[in-house]
This record gives sequence, C-alpha cells and structure tokens, in this order.
Amino acid sequence: MNSGKSPAKNGSAQGRVIAEMRRRIIEGGIEPGAPLSELALADEFGVSRTPVREALKQLQTEGLVEIRPRVGTFVTTPSRREITELFEMKELLEGAAVRLLAQRGRVPELDLLERNLREADEAVARDDRERYAELVREFHDLLISGADNTKLEAHYRMLMNQLAYSRLVKTSLSQPGRALQSDREHHRVLELILEKDGDSAEQVMREHVRASRRALLAGLPTSGRQTPGGSP
Repeated sequence: MNSGKSPAKNGSAQGRVIAEMRRRIIEGGIEPGAPLSELALADEFGVSRTPVREALKQLQTEGLVEIRPRVGTFVTTPSRREITELFEMKELLEGAAVRLLAQRGRVPELDLLERNLREADEAVARDDRERYAELVREFHDLLISGADNTKLEAHYRMLMNQLAYSRLVKTSLSQPGRALQSDREHHRVLELILEKDGDSAEQVMREHVRASRRALLAGLPTSGRQTPGGSP
C-alpha cells in the first residue's frame, strides 16, 4: 500500500534538495567547479540517491551544475564569454524593467527603492562592502518586481541564478571606487523613474549594467576561469 505515497515523498525530497542546493550555489556556499557527490548528498539530506539525481538534473537545466557522464557532477563555472553573454541579457531585462516601472506611477516599490538608497549611501560612506552588496541585489530585485511583468521576472530570476550574482557582485565592487560610482548610478536611475522618463531611465540602467560588467571582468583572473569541462 506504500506505492501510492512514494512518488509524493520522492517529489518532496527532490524539491527540498533542489531548493537548498540552488541556494548554496547562488550564495557562494559551494565554490564554482566543486564536485558534487550523489552519495554524499543523499546521506546529508537523508534521502535515496534517486531524488538527488533528479534534483541535479533540474539544476543542470537551470545552468547551475554540469553533469559529465562517467566523470561526475560539478558546480558550473561560467567562462568570461558566458558572463559577458549573461550580462548582455541582464542589461536588456533590467532596461525593460525600469521603463515599465517608470510608467506605473507611485507604486510601493518606489518607497522601498528610496529607503534602499538611503541605506546604500550609509554603507558606502562607512565602506561596508558586504552590506552594500546586499543592498545592490535588493535594488535590482525591487526594479524587477516593480515592473510588474511576471514573464520578465521569471526570465530574470533564471538569469540571476546562472550568474550566481551574489558572489559576482562582490568581485565587481572590489574595484577601487566602484561602490561609490554604482551608488550614484542607482540614484540617477531612480530619479529618472520618478520623473516618469522611461526612455532615459532605460538608457542609464543599461549603461549601469555595462559598467558593472566591466568592473566584474576587471576583477576576474584572465586565466583559469573555465568550466569543469575545460572550455574557455
């Protein structure tokens, strides 16, 4: 009589593994290129290897892990080219988001964005890069949610997962003067949104994303940033 319950139990276990492993990878708890053992994960989560295997397949679909037959499973390490391509998509989506937000009027996200910038100013003033990195992510998340477009948001979340943005933004902000410049760019974007100037807001937002990409790539080693498969 247990056969009717097994699929649901497996599904629940699989979802739990997916959610936790996704969180660890995105937040940098697991280093890029790190091997992942089905057996070790099954033991850690107290489940069989089947939900772990299916969870890893889903994470591969999301671009977070790479499964190499007869070799193993590894946390994906985006190459410089892949980072550039992902940032090009980030630029398009965030540009569209601020244009949409500028058309919506005085929505609650604007109050949250203003508070975010006040806290960001304080973090930059005391050179608290850890806190500023958190506020950067919140700022961009608020722009996306404020656009009120579920399709755009779904694509954006998948993109951010593939970038493991929480980790990469710290590399970008490690460049001298980047935190202060980033904060100023955020202020300008919000000013244009409040003025309902969607065209200019989109242009400035796209310039901001390009500047972040340049700072990030400048902070990465010129070699050794390869996927587990060895491709550049």
